[in-house]
Amino acid sequence: MIRSLDGMTPKIHPTAFISEFAYVIGDVEIGEGSSVWPGSVVRADMGSIKIGKNTCVQDNSVVHGDDDVVIGDDVVIGHRVLCHAKSVGDRTILGNGATVNDGVEIGADCIIASASMVLENMEIPDGSILHGTPGRVRGEVEERHKELSKYYRDIYVEKTKRYKRQGNLESERP
Repeated sequence: MIRSLDGMTPKIHPTAFISEFAYVIGDVEIGEGSSVWPGSVVRADMGSIKIGKNTCVQDNSVVHGDDDVVIGDDVVIGHRVLCHAKSVGDRTILGNGATVNDGVEIGADCIIASASMVLENMEIPDGSILHGTPGRVRGEVEERHKELSKYYRDIYVEKTKRYKRQGNLESERP
């Protein structure tokens, strides 16, 4: 479902895919080739949310914030992620089940490991690997990690195209 709130209607690029079982509301902008999958919520009721191009918000994830939120290009937000970050840099992976709390700023080319919990207002430098509860930077992204990030991004870019080609049966009913 895509809804306006207080006169603000989500702006969704025509090549983006939003599942009919996702909930996108308010001052949201979703870029070219991006996707929001079933059960996910992108809720901009306290500030704007801008999602770049070729970024996926996988099943049952939440993107929300107490202020403006900026998610970069080529970001993979895994399944069941709670993302309250202030910003997520380009080509970053938020692993399945990660929790990223308010005010967090994540640099480009980072990996937040599955099930990690990032404390409020943490700043994570470019190229960092963070894991644990509470999360701590434990290393630096290597070329193999960048290739993995691109691999996951490419899978969802292709899925987005595939799902867009299929159309929506609800809109085709008489």
